[in-house]
Amino acid sequence: MEDVKKRKMEDDNILINGQDFNSSSSSSQDHLRSLLDPLSKSQLVDLLSRLGSQYPSIAEEIKSVASADPVHRKLFVRGLAWNTTSETLCAAFRVHGEIEEGAVIYDKATGKSRGYGFITYKHMESTQSALRAPSKLIDGRLAVCNLACEGLSGVSAVPDLAQRKLYIGGLSPEVTTEVMLNFFGRHGEIEEGSVAYDKDTNESRGFGFVTYKTVEAAKKAIDDPHKTLGGRTIIVKLADTHKGKPPQTQLPAAVVPVPLPLGAGYPQAGKAHANTPPVGYSYPQNVPPYPTSSYTSPNTAPVPYPTQPPISYPPIPLKKDPIGPIGHPATAPVGIGGYPFYKH
Repeated sequence: MEDVKKRKMEDDNILINGQDFNSSSSSSQDHLRSLLDPLSKSQLVDLLSRLGSQYPSIAEEIKSVASADPVHRKLFVRGLAWNTTSETLCAAFRVHGEIEEGAVIYDKATGKSRGYGFITYKHMESTQSALRAPSKLIDGRLAVCNLACEGLSGVSAVPDLAQRKLYIGGLSPEVTTEVMLNFFGRHGEIEEGSVAYDKDTNESRGFGFVTYKTVEAAKKAIDDPHKTLGGRTIIVKLADTHKGKPPQTQLPAAVVPVPLPLGAGYPQAGKAHANTPPVGYSYPQNVPPYPTSSYTSPNTAPVPYPTQPPISYPPIPLKKDPIGPIGHPATAPVGIGGYPFYKH
């Protein structure tokens, strides 16, 4: 009992720079605050860590303050299998410490898992232990955790993530996540990876993703000439390249788009021509004049056509026919039906 009291007195009277400050005195607390206020965060962390290692009561106080806010104890777990339950999730993370709460999130309309969940530890130390090993194989899927307050932003903020995450295509339906991770684990340590499964049938969709911890390991996987898994030749490339590939318009077999090359100086589709002089031709074009001395006419008068003498024809005499009109004999006029013609 005496030892406990003595230890309590030692914890309450702390020597800093040779001065004794009693924690029960408000004046000494104000004085300490004035001394701590200009210190940087790194200096305060170093000071509290040294005091916590020397005085157990200060260490307990630091742990209590750090674990008071659940933000520092709650984890977001993504990449869960569709058949993973809350009990399976908690069992996988219980190795790091006592769990206060854990659950898989389900869709309210369908009642199926949404592929992620949350774990809240009782102590912040357990959370830090889980973050040191963020990847866990649960029900054949490699799940990954991070602080829930970061969400997915903590993952996307990694500058070299685009160079470490690979797209794996052409997978056989028999290839599981565990088989795929074992195959690509030969190139380096894997941070995250899984085969993509259909949410309704839980069958493989024929592709997956693998994220290495280093860029060098990802490059080795891409450059590896032996890309045969499950009896198939698989596709290995950066996931960012596959995601950013623009969709291609499906055309009939008979229609083949052929680009027509245009001459320099003519406008081409997709290129800006504002304030840009045409290349190859200039307008208006300067046409050289024709030489006037190339075609000269002789200085002589034109030759007239020769005159032709007039041709004379003999006159034709006109004779009076005594019988009647030309070609018809003179006969008496005859009426209709043989009756004689009477002239009134």
